[in-house]
Amino acid sequence: MQRRTALTAMLAATAATLTGCATSGGGSSSDDTDANGTVHLKFQSLAFADTTVAQTKKAVKDWNAKHPKVQIQLIQGSWDNVHDQLVTQLAGGTAPDIIHDENADIIGFGQQGYFADLKPYVSSALRGNVADGVWNSLTVDGKLIAVPTLQQTYVVFANTTALGKAGVSVPTGKSLSWDDFRAMAKKLTGKGSHGVGWGLKQPAATVLNLSANFGGTWFHTSGDDASLTVGTAEMQVPRRIHAMAYDDKSIDPTSLTQSGGDVLPGFYAGKYAMMVAGSYVAQQIQEQAPKGFRWAVLPPLAGTSSAQPASSQTLSVSKATKHVKEAAQFIDYFVADANLAKLAQSDWLIPATASARTAVREQTGGKDGWDQILTSGENLVDAPFLHVKNYPQWKDQIATPSLQRYLANDIAASKLADQLTSGWKQVGGGH
Repeated sequence: MQRRTALTAMLAATAATLTGCATSGGGSSSDDTDANGTVHLKFQSLAFADTTVAQTKKAVKDWNAKHPKVQIQLIQGSWDNVHDQLVTQLAGGTAPDIIHDENADIIGFGQQGYFADLKPYVSSALRGNVADGVWNSLTVDGKLIAVPTLQQTYVVFANTTALGKAGVSVPTGKSLSWDDFRAMAKKLTGKGSHGVGWGLKQPAATVLNLSANFGGTWFHTSGDDASLTVGTAEMQVPRRIHAMAYDDKSIDPTSLTQSGGDVLPGFYAGKYAMMVAGSYVAQQIQEQAPKGFRWAVLPPLAGTSSAQPASSQTLSVSKATKHVKEAAQFIDYFVADANLAKLAQSDWLIPATASARTAVREQTGGKDGWDQILTSGENLVDAPFLHVKNYPQWKDQIATPSLQRYLANDIAASKLADQLTSGWKQVGGGH
């Protein structure tokens, strides 16, 4: 899940605990049961928005009041250093008992056997409340290494005033086809303005995720035996973005070199009628857009489907803890609708459970983009690339620079496919 880097700096200055003071994020592999038989568990949260931190504190406080024999100590962690922290702590058996992270980060740890298998502890009610594709994205070697909490998708934001001036209706329905999106962008492109601004400074995650719209999987099997396929389905999204930028000239090519945050001022100023970004950007638009700015979230993009890989925040339990059952019980409590719906609205992210999505839709009335954001979370699938051992290295060293060159119009599509394929071999893929 992409992180809001403009906000993560808050974490360095934030250290919050509820039952005792602990800022190091350290845990223990010993039996944390006191003389009275009370179990003490450490829960490291990466929440950073003030409202999200407050809601997390409330959930822990409420749990502790209701469960005097299982007390949770809340530790504030940081998205900025959680991976490096866990590398050290998990290897040393000192990680917190309950760990907040994201599926893109935890798979490698799960493959090394650092997380407890939560499958025996997930209730049938919770199992049926989350899409199978999401559960599959958190399963390693048959073991469930995490429970999902909040998710993000990629959506299209539109300046509805600009659409109205161009005579373009705001699309409705369950999805927006890529062909219709392209046609809209062309119609919205004029002198001094483009139909779309798209911050693709780091393009790999966006391209691979949206490739699922066309059935693109990129990788097959898993682990050391994974093979890379760069076929027609996988090339659909980069080809379409390239065509819109350089054939139609409806995507501002400069925006392709920028971050999503860099594109927002142009979106507000009318330089772009639409922009594509993570669904959580709705929060920034709601809070930062100029007075009178009218906007909407369009239906999810669709090729052969509107599927996107599950990009989830997660809660895992360290295998070193002596109290997996109690930790799993707290996680089940934490993802209940009452808590998850409030967390989702605080972070403008999508609840992983269908019932919490329904709660958010009812509580917000679907306004301020919520209707389409929630709809975009209804067709999430497993992401094969997350289970591949050398995927992070290939993404950073091969896919990112190759896609950057292609989207800068420096290389042809055939060259891009060749570089992606040969680069997989360079990083030892499949061996």
